[in-house]
Amino acid sequence: MGIEVKHVTKHIRGVTILDDVSLSVSNGAIAAIAGPNGSGKTMLMRLIAGLITPDEGSVVVDGATIGIDRAFPESMGILIESPQFLSAYTGRMNLCLLASIRDKVGGEAIDKVLEEVGLRKDDKRPFRKYSLGMKQRLGLAAAVLESPSVLLLDEPSNALDRDGVRMLRRLILKERERGAAVLWACHDRELMESLSDEVYYLAEGHIDGHEIFAGRGLS
Repeated sequence: MGIEVKHVTKHIRGVTILDDVSLSVSNGAIAAIAGPNGSGKTMLMRLIAGLITPDEGSVVVDGATIGIDRAFPESMGILIESPQFLSAYTGRMNLCLLASIRDKVGGEAIDKVLEEVGLRKDDKRPFRKYSLGMKQRLGLAAAVLESPSVLLLDEPSNALDRDGVRMLRRLILKERERGAAVLWACHDRELMESLSDEVYYLAEGHIDGHEIFAGRGLS
């Protein structure tokens, strides 16, 4: 069913951050949000994730209205802002801890996703010793670990080198092929448009344009 944002408005301290925003992302599709810093991209993702509530309108994820039918989406992978993990734990230990909360995946799946993002399962360094790029890769691993039906990625290419961007490209396309609804924001316009089926342009908190790239993300 994917994501459906219906006429969402959000005010913070009297300032309108989002203004009558509507968009939708179907399962098996990649949609991007483009816009300058401060346009409301991260706020919109936090609303979809159920981390904050809209003042007007509604957010529906997989057929359930967030804040009414359930507090948070049931099956969602999220990478919003800088990934945060237990600093003394290794990457694998952190993923094992996350997996234990819902007990949906085991060690084999954890090792596989670490390999997919280019991290070693036997790396004994704690998270605090990771480079920024390694931290971003671990955040991506955590987001896709449980094969969520919906994936939110806010600037996932941050801190990634060329190899990391190629990995990100493979990962996003794989998630779409699996049937996930992918919504992401990316400052690299060429990368964003080459991967996405459609782009919503956000300016000063409202949708300023919508462009469809039929089949481009399949290339």
